[in-house]
Amino acid sequence: MGLDIRWPIGLMFTLIGALLAIFGLANSADSVTHTGGQEININLIWGIVLIVFGVLMLLGAMGGKKTPPSA
Repeated sequence: MGLDIRWPIGLMFTLIGALLAIFGLANSADSVTHTGGQEININLIWGIVLIVFGVLMLLGAMGGKKTPPSA
């Protein structure tokens, strides 16, 4: 079985992160949270976090073992 679970996880998180970051950029006035005088675009921040995690998973999948162990 050559299925590496990091491929679908990485693709899913990267795609959802990209959608969330684009949404945060497009609706920057609506998705801003006011905290202590600061304006934080939470959708953009979490979109970037999800993209980074997804890319790390994809890099781990690419660098993983290519051949299954012999029995």
